[in-house]
Formats: sequence, C-alpha cells, structure tokens
Amino acid sequence: MKEDKSKIGGPDRSRVAGNQQHHEVTFLADKFDISMEQSRNLVERYGNNRAKLEKEAAKLREPDE
Repeated sequence: MKEDKSKIGGPDRSRVAGNQQHHEVTFLADKFDISMEQSRNLVERYGNNRAKLEKEAAKLREPDE
C-alpha cells in the first residue's frame, strides 16, 4: 500500500499519545513531586491535554518545607 502524502506534519506535542499514558503518569509524578495515584487521577480526569495536566499537577505539588 502506498503512503498517503496528504497526511503530513509532525505529531501534536501538546497531547499525550494514548499508548504513552503510563509514561505520562510517571513523568508527572516525578516532575511535580506528586504521588502516582494523584498523577493517574489527573490523566483520567483531564485526558491527554499536556498543558492542562501540567497546570493541575503544579497545583498539587507539596510546598517546600
């Protein structure tokens, strides 16, 4: 089958790939110092919008003591 030349352009970096959700959960938990459960809940609640996920994860971050 020939490649469809009408489908050009790179992937949408503002979205999380559906098959990368486990990676995203781990990434958010590590980057924002939140629990895996909190991170998983964010992905379930806000879907694959990376900007929204990071904004909400930042709100959950524990303040430095």
